[in-house]
Amino acid sequence: MIKKSNMLLFFLVFTLLGIPEIILASGGTGEYHIDLTSNWVGYASLIIFVVAYGFVMAEEYTHMRKSKPVLLAAGLIWGIVAWVYASNGFTHAAEIAVRHNILEYAELFLFLLVAMTYINAMEERQVFEALRVRLVCAGFSLRKIFWLTGVLAFFISPVADNLTTALLMCAVVMAIGKDNVKFISLACINIVVAANAGGAFSPFGDITTLMVWQKGIVDFWTFFNLFVPSVVNWVVPAVIMSFAVPKIKPATCEIDVKLKRGAFVVIALFLLTIATAVSFHNFLHLPPMMGMMTGLSYLKLYGFYLKKTHKNGIKSPDYDPEKAEERIGDEVAFDIFRNIARAEWDTLMFFYGVILCVGGLGFIGYLGMASKVMYGNWGPVTANILVGGLSAIVDNIPVMFAVLTMKPEMSMGHWLLVTLTAGVGGSLLSIGSAAGVALMGQARGMYTFAGHLKWLPAIALGYFASIGIHFLINNRFFDNIPL
Repeated sequence: MIKKSNMLLFFLVFTLLGIPEIILASGGTGEYHIDLTSNWVGYASLIIFVVAYGFVMAEEYTHMRKSKPVLLAAGLIWGIVAWVYASNGFTHAAEIAVRHNILEYAELFLFLLVAMTYINAMEERQVFEALRVRLVCAGFSLRKIFWLTGVLAFFISPVADNLTTALLMCAVVMAIGKDNVKFISLACINIVVAANAGGAFSPFGDITTLMVWQKGIVDFWTFFNLFVPSVVNWVVPAVIMSFAVPKIKPATCEIDVKLKRGAFVVIALFLLTIATAVSFHNFLHLPPMMGMMTGLSYLKLYGFYLKKTHKNGIKSPDYDPEKAEERIGDEVAFDIFRNIARAEWDTLMFFYGVILCVGGLGFIGYLGMASKVMYGNWGPVTANILVGGLSAIVDNIPVMFAVLTMKPEMSMGHWLLVTLTAGVGGSLLSIGSAAGVALMGQARGMYTFAGHLKWLPAIALGYFASIGIHFLINNRFFDNIPL
């Protein structure tokens, strides 16, 4: 017989830890799900994720790469969850769930790896450097540079990622502005807002839009209905800030940077790769990453040609030894694997950690709870606008992945709204997007959190104006589902 004191101790432990509730899954599949939301496992997983993301947000100060804490968090969360399920006799439930998350990550990983490789190849062929030098040496006024870098950031980011675009434009601004802190701060804010806004209307412009497109929720051409709202999101704060830009005209210069051999072909192949990805998805109903991987073969084959016709290899028919340096423009032959190796591996590993962490919290049951509160009680409009605000504090990738995992019942208009707000909401604070964080490091001491915060009212005005424009011009996408 158990003593009363031991029984009391057992009861207290039972109450504090909580016994997981086993619930029959809907749909009559015969599968079981353990509700861990009120259990110590759920609380521990939440704490692990919050602590890990705290390190991510503090990367600028700790100098610890953001992938490290989320990789550890993902392993701990799924390890705890799998242990609980195995203890209750469900040995493969967690395995099936985590394989589903890994499949989603694999599609995103392969897609981004190809895009990053092409960007690195264009950078190696001096495409971005030539553009930067032409802008720096053109002799434009600071106000004209303010607008030019904003326009270029807006239109380059839909094709290249907003991080690369922002870094390129910031290099132009710093080369021209030099020690003019006011100009560099204003221009960097403008670049961050423009790059994030430009990425919001393109399936390739931001990780969030890419995830929505790969999920098949919004088709390729429907994204472009966000073009006008995205323009408004950038132009409104840009107009307000432009009045504060100093009226100075720097001197011209005569630096010239020549494109390396094959630069324009690499650009054309990148566009062809995008077309291939779109065609695979729209007409063949295959994942876009298959089209991107096929497009990688274009670059690999052309890279083979560049390597074979390099001055130290087999010569092309028009090879001229006296003009080889000018024509080829480099001493090292093109190497596709060097460009692959230069991909943002920390970012790619970070995506793995985030997707697995959020997937684990969703498997525990927290995303279902959040969906019920946000989209059931508050409504999709309020919820989607708050998603943008949350993206300014937490990276928009876990936020959007959480929404996609919840998959609330919404009209196409609302899906476009959350795509817009998640994409541009990060502009509200300097820490809200990868572009902002990167520019704080690149223009350290000149573009700061406080400097960005000063212009928050203007940026917020553009944020809400873009939402209003979306409702005005895209009202046909709001079906019978209530606002």
